[in-house]
This record gives sequence, structure tokens and C-alpha cells, in this order.
Amino acid sequence: MKGYKEASAAICGASVYGKLKFESGIHRVQRIPITEKSGRIHTSAVSVAILPQADEVDVQLRNEDMRIDTYRSGGSGGQHANTTNSAVRIIHHPTGIMVSIQDERSQHMNKAKALKVLCAKLYEIERLRLQNSRSKLRSDQIGSGDRSGRIRTYNFPQGRVTDHRVGITHHAIEDMMQGENLDSFIDALLLRQEMDAIASFSSIS
Repeated sequence: MKGYKEASAAICGASVYGKLKFESGIHRVQRIPITEKSGRIHTSAVSVAILPQADEVDVQLRNEDMRIDTYRSGGSGGQHANTTNSAVRIIHHPTGIMVSIQDERSQHMNKAKALKVLCAKLYEIERLRLQNSRSKLRSDQIGSGDRSGRIRTYNFPQGRVTDHRVGITHHAIEDMMQGENLDSFIDALLLRQEMDAIASFSSIS
């Protein structure tokens, strides 16, 4: 049968995540497939995850987080390599990463290279942290995909869409599939979010 097993899209706009985050969860679809001969309604479940766009990983090195030592390089390099403190060792205290560079004859060049290597290591750590954070967010949103956790039902034979969280039903399902009337669901969910926040604040004050 034709269709998509998985799809993704990037959506840009003002406050787009704050609004579309409510679409995360299980969407139940009830329809009569074109291959169904006896007219029976089939039910499917679609898991939707809404994730904020990941910004470029920003790695900042602070002097107070690093210890920089210089020492005489070893190995090949002749007399110059053994008598000057051209080698550089950088220890990054927050992560414990240590980088030692003695490739170049110049201490300045070795330091620059060591900082570049350290930045690359920190970049990878932060990238993996963000990746794991996004994976957890996605897992929390869609859960196991169990239909019992549905947030909305699209009933094509009856032409209606029902959001189970706010109890709103629209009967123009084709318009909904074109993006119409989605704001009414989102506005109701935003209002409920505000009311929950007020109730939570009142309970602790």
C-alpha cells in the first residue's frame, strides 16, 4: 500500500514551537481504505513529536576553566626541541579533558593547535548531549505509540476531528487537513496551559 512510514519537516515562524508543541502525541485516524471491500472502518495511530530547532553547538573556552602548561618536547626535533618549552599541555577542569601538542617548534603554534583540538572535543561532547536531550524529548512525547494515549481523532467517514484534551470537535475534516481550524485547538490548549499555570501558582502561594 502507498503511504509514508516516517516523515519530518522544519517549520519556521514566530512562536512556532510554543504553538505546535501541542501537536505532539498520538493522533488516531479512522478511515475506510480504498482496498476495503466490505466498508469496514480501519483505525491507525500516528505518533507525532515536535522538537525545537537545534541551534549550532556553541563552545566557549574560559581561561578560568583551563590550565595551560609548557614543557620541553620529546622525540625527534633535534637540539631546539629539547631545550625550549615549546610543547603545550591544556587541561580542561570541568570535563577533565587533557590535550598535549608538541608537533610544532613554536610554543604559540602548539598552543593554538591544542586549543583547536580541545574545542573539537568539547564540541563533540555538547553535540552528543544535545542529541541525547532531543532523543529523550521525542521519546517522552510519543511514548510507546499506544492508541490509548491519543490526543486527537480524525474520523473520515463522519467527517469530524476531535481533540480529546479540550473536548472540541470540528466537522470539516477536509479543511482541517488543509490547515484550517487548527488555531481553534491551539488557542484552547494555550488557554488551558495558562489556567494550569495560574492554578499551580495559586497552590504554592
